[in-house]
Amino acid sequence: MSELVLATKNIGKIKELENLFADLPFRLRSLNDFTNVTEPGETGTTFTENACLKAESYARQTGLWALADDSGLEVEVLDGAPGIYSARYAGVNATDAERIEKLLKEMSEANDKNRRARFVCAMAIARETGKIEFTAEGVCDGRIAFEASGKGGFGYDPIFIPDGFTGTFGELSSDIKRQISHRARATFKIIQYLRGFYAALS
Repeated sequence: MSELVLATKNIGKIKELENLFADLPFRLRSLNDFTNVTEPGETGTTFTENACLKAESYARQTGLWALADDSGLEVEVLDGAPGIYSARYAGVNATDAERIEKLLKEMSEANDKNRRARFVCAMAIARETGKIEFTAEGVCDGRIAFEASGKGGFGYDPIFIPDGFTGTFGELSSDIKRQISHRARATFKIIQYLRGFYAALS
């Protein structure tokens, strides 16, 4: 494996993963480098199932090893919603601001006092044949702020306050997020797998 495809076009996510994978000996690519790939349907019922579907599809389409993730926000008072539908919560073409507005409104209508939530990230890595080699999951527990704050990150970051902190993911530094975020925790497990993979080849 000399190249690894990150199965995303999201610039924020690409930069975050590039930082986390900086010490590994391969070239990272993203879906922005390919013009002929099609997006697979996310028909899974869990984050891990959807991550596997994407990794398998993009590995086969590009002929390269692929790393895919599926992540989202689970809010306790909303019975785990938006969950696997986090990106499409306010409609397919909705902005981050529109998704946040919808979430805060629904929480207010349900129970304003219960703010517990967690970010979940599942990752899957597939060989160029599409065979899934490894999966990992990371979780970051916290609570939902009453209003958005901070311009860092993306998605629901401006309203999520991780346990042990007073600022949202949108306010916290990238260094802190690289240690505690759901994506970082899943990525650490992927990195351990890849280091073992390379050690076995040497």
